Amino acid sequence: MRRPLTALERRILDYLVDYLKRNTYQPSIREIGENFGIRSTRTVSEHLQAIADKGWIERDAARPRALRLVGVELGNGTVRVPRYAPNSRNGFDPSAAPVLEAFELDRKIAGPAGTFILAMTGDTLADQGIQDGDLLLIQPASAEDMSEGEVVVLAAGEGARVARYRRRALAASGRAGAVRGRVIGVIRRLHVPPPKHPAAGDGGRS
Repeated sequence: MRRPLTALERRILDYLVDYLKRNTYQPSIREIGENFGIRSTRTVSEHLQAIADKGWIERDAARPRALRLVGVELGNGTVRVPRYAPNSRNGFDPSAAPVLEAFELDRKIAGPAGTFILAMTGDTLADQGIQDGDLLLIQPASAEDMSEGEVVVLAAGEGARVARYRRRALAASGRAGAVRGRVIGVIRRLHVPPPKHPAAGDGGRS
């Protein structure tokens, strides 16, 4: 299971993604440090190892540019964003949930690396402009990064639930660790084409 990143770790991961798109190879530890104003290469290496330990990259510490992004597929100016099934046996886990389909989205729309999609079920957040059937763009994040009232995805029983973040209520119920991410965007199909029917007289044969 990929664990949420800190704000700085997320920025470093996004930098790795953008650098790879521009250059087809990964930056050196020194280049990463210069970009973030970190003078110590050891500190940069520790940040990279933390990102690797959380499941977002694979790295070979003995080689300066031996980094591989995990679960990130890059296209020409786009990123492949998976849509997950909302259910799993042990509560919703984005890194283990079945992929139903994938969308090629512009990076500016898709948001940070690791963003995924879930379909909204029900109208409990209609006052937020979120309707049943909407596709939600979700950025992985932990409870520590949340602000009161944000729309979040929670692991609930054997599935996922979309709700407003209430710190005190989750803490009281011992479910602070149930946060899987924050909703950063909504995709809505305003018109769904009707299913095609066989032409009259062909007996349903193609």
